[in-house]
Amino acid sequence: MLVTLEHRETIAIATLNRPETLNALNRELLSDLQDVLEQVRKSAARGLLITGAGGKAFCAGADIKEMMGHAASAGRKAIADAQAIITGVGTLAIPSVAVINGFAFGGGLELALACTFRIAMKQARMGLPEIKLGLMPGYGGTQRLPRLVGESRALDLILSGRTIDADEAYRLGLVDRLAQGADPVEAGLDFLNQFTGYSLVASALARAAVARGAGCSLADALKIEGDLLALALQTDDAKEGMQAFVDKRKAAFKDA
Repeated sequence: MLVTLEHRETIAIATLNRPETLNALNRELLSDLQDVLEQVRKSAARGLLITGAGGKAFCAGADIKEMMGHAASAGRKAIADAQAIITGVGTLAIPSVAVINGFAFGGGLELALACTFRIAMKQARMGLPEIKLGLMPGYGGTQRLPRLVGESRALDLILSGRTIDADEAYRLGLVDRLAQGADPVEAGLDFLNQFTGYSLVASALARAAVARGAGCSLADALKIEGDLLALALQTDDAKEGMQAFVDKRKAAFKDA
């Protein structure tokens, strides 16, 4: 398996495991990632951590040798397949975090962008260098990056292809936290654990409100928010949470 899966209590840990190529994304690795995501969906995990094996890279991007020579139709299908698999990270009912523990270029950074959150270790280096190959990002970079950092900052990175370090990524808002210590898994676990004690139903509805409202007018976005809150109010978890507040005790959520 080019993506390994383990569980630490309530957290699933997926490790891109192709260190000899800096964990580059080829068809086999993407297929294994799809399988791992399906296993996570069926598990009792309350959070997903993604990182890279080998200590040098989170993921150095798409496997360029594999991409060369594609006919137009085959290339379009390969891109669509990769987009769908990477998008699957963001459609999980649980929050996810990419722990960028080295290089994250091209498709590797795009995979991180699909996660709910991103943490950068001090040695992290990232960018979208496709322009240097006569290409452009195709696994979500032109769409997710502007939503995080704004259009002009995204275009700066996309059109220059430049590499940024962890500090600049944090200043831009590309990553959510600079990790302390040297262990990427422990850094990711510490971060994710602050989100895992609440109702997964409420968490999923809140994330849906943010995602669905992002491209709407404020009036339409408020309608989406109201509709989703109305759904949340009907859940057993909402009833339990409000009763626990009144009783001055910790809520016992059941994700229902």
